[in-house]
Amino acid sequence: MTICKALTIAGSDSGGGAGIQADLKTFQELDVFGMSAVTAVTAQNTLGVHGVYPLGAVALIAQLDAVGTDLQPDALKTGMLFDQSCIKAAADRIRHYRWRNVTADPVMMAKNGQPLLQPDAVRTMIELLFPLCTLITPNLPEAAALTGMKDICGMDRKREAARRLHAMGPTYVLLKGGHDESDPSVTDLLYDGEAFIEFSGTRISTRHTHGTGCTLSAAITAELAKGATVPAAVATGKAFVQAAIEDALHIGAGQGPTHHGAFRRRLQEGIVEQGVESIC
Repeated sequence: MTICKALTIAGSDSGGGAGIQADLKTFQELDVFGMSAVTAVTAQNTLGVHGVYPLGAVALIAQLDAVGTDLQPDALKTGMLFDQSCIKAAADRIRHYRWRNVTADPVMMAKNGQPLLQPDAVRTMIELLFPLCTLITPNLPEAAALTGMKDICGMDRKREAARRLHAMGPTYVLLKGGHDESDPSVTDLLYDGEAFIEFSGTRISTRHTHGTGCTLSAAITAELAKGATVPAAVATGKAFVQAAIEDALHIGAGQGPTHHGAFRRRLQEGIVEQGVESIC
């Protein structure tokens, strides 16, 4: 049996809804073999992040070398990198092993406002990591922090933000629109330096959206590992997250996790179509 492999470089979420845990669940649901390199351990649940405990660059490099010398990933994603040293370590290992299909989710803060990236690490991410990326997936607050733009509501402003982000080096930019409450739908904007593609989904009135950014980037990574084009991978990722939100689990007293098994159930019931066949 041949199976495609995907790597996540991110923080751990003890609540299971985001981070490494969400990524591995998503990889499994999309039939790729998931691997991980943990940057930090967090103490969190649906009520918020209660502690962040970074592992440091030495531990991260050891994990990446263990994967790189034995289990070459067909695609990888980065999530919470926390500080400059981890960003430098990740970028160095990506270059060293010539890993391809790199997606960066520039995780900067939790939904409760807890910082997940040190302020002095933003420039390092832009300069060292983004030029290695096939795709970056910022939400609107992250795009504002990265570009210096204060207002990114409305399609004209989103397109300008996407242009500025693309100039930082990635091949594609996916600007997520979930934070734009003026949009009755949720429109994500994909830009390759020439053309824009809009991916729209139904906006669901729910507080159970913990880990949606991690899950989307993981689903895209899984599809890229299997050989999908970026637009096709984004389309599947969007459908995966839409299903996960619509069929939420309703657990926890705060912002609960999405349902990572919803997309597979819909596939089995013929509600959505199967994505790309594996070619790795």
